[in-house]
Amino acid sequence: MDQGRAGTDEEIRVLSPTAILGYGFPRESLREGMRRKPHVIAVDAGSTDPGPYFLGLEPRDIMGIAQFGGAIRADLVPLLDAAIAAGIPLLIGSAGGAGGNLHLMAVVLLIKAIASERGHHFRMAVIPAEFEKEFVKSQLRAGKVTPLGPAPALTEEEVARAVRIVGQMGVEPFIRALDLDARVIVAGRANDPAMFAALPIRAGFDPGLSQHMAKILECGAIAAEPGSGSDCLFGTIRRDCFLVEPTNPERACTIRSVAAHSLYEKSEPWRLFGPGGMVDLTNVSFEQDGPRRVRVSGSRYVADPVYRIKLEGAARVGYRTICIAGVRDPGAIARLDELTAEAVRRAEEQFADVPRKQWELYFRVYGRDGVMGKSEPTPAAGHEAGLLIEAVAQTQELASSLCMFAHTTILHHGFAGRLSTAGNLAFPFAPQDVPAGPVFRFNVYHLIEVADPLEHFPVTLVEV
Repeated sequence: MDQGRAGTDEEIRVLSPTAILGYGFPRESLREGMRRKPHVIAVDAGSTDPGPYFLGLEPRDIMGIAQFGGAIRADLVPLLDAAIAAGIPLLIGSAGGAGGNLHLMAVVLLIKAIASERGHHFRMAVIPAEFEKEFVKSQLRAGKVTPLGPAPALTEEEVARAVRIVGQMGVEPFIRALDLDARVIVAGRANDPAMFAALPIRAGFDPGLSQHMAKILECGAIAAEPGSGSDCLFGTIRRDCFLVEPTNPERACTIRSVAAHSLYEKSEPWRLFGPGGMVDLTNVSFEQDGPRRVRVSGSRYVADPVYRIKLEGAARVGYRTICIAGVRDPGAIARLDELTAEAVRRAEEQFADVPRKQWELYFRVYGRDGVMGKSEPTPAAGHEAGLLIEAVAQTQELASSLCMFAHTTILHHGFAGRLSTAGNLAFPFAPQDVPAGPVFRFNVYHLIEVADPLEHFPVTLVEV
């Protein structure tokens, strides 16, 4: 019996190498994790943190983006080597950042290339996560699609407008792939804890403890002190509890760090929602179990009467061009709102033949309220400020023209008390205006009812 099947009656050991594939990890941390004989290595590979940009990209764009650069390869090589040498599965969720089919296939191709170079042979499961638009429309008409949080009600027009729609799979497709003896599992968009909880739940361990441990493991050593998304975390689940500990001796899990991560990215402190149900954390207990390890018990899983999956869809808004400038003149700093308003007014005159709804100018003043904008509780300007100008329009050419017009207007505009005749802005580089490509928005951010958690996530086996 290989290591991937051993010891499952007493405990399951899960190694999380990093918060997101490509974030990196110390190689000694990985080696220490493997010395502890994990039954599975699981890693998240995507997030909605970057917004809808990656989800909306077209096939012609996908291979050129940084998400598929050397950082992902640098993580995959040692992880594949370690998993194959130990005879344990490697589970990857939300492949390629957004988890659409083209993101998934880019990672699959990378894994195949690495395997060929290093002489690895294994059975790989590939699990896509895209939803057909016609199915989403049919469920919408049947009243089985509901907004998630403050999202507006979905319409068929918005469904059609989406470049693609993905659904967050739960543990079931990963379990199916494990049942088929896949050694590397690469999945599209997945609920972040799913790949970490799949093997424990498959082995019959408590689903509440499994999902809660997976929640702690999903971001690697962020749940330790000092926290880092670029380091390993080790989880061990038993029948009545689970334990988490970093493999790097310079870090430690504490009651505070683990409890804090239980609150991470959650809308409610006591409930952890996911596909098909939620984990009730009301009676959870955190105990220090040695100087660097925490024991957690009391997590309880509550299944929903109807299985729901979160959908994510991205629609193209237009194209973006940006300009970054510095402001050092105290008079210009004090009148930045006046200068930016003048830039908008002049642009409306200059581009009067373009419908106003087809373009927008945005300004962020760093050093005053650039991060929080109008929500900044203590706006204050120092002796210098950074101005970010953003133009969004229907075409890249129009966006660049707007951005150029805005920065030149602000650069030369006169104001009461100005001592110079020009030079309100200082530019750190040329060209001043940088085309940033397409812009997207989340237009699908909803829950959909499904009859079967496996129906929309077919598992395909590939011999590598």
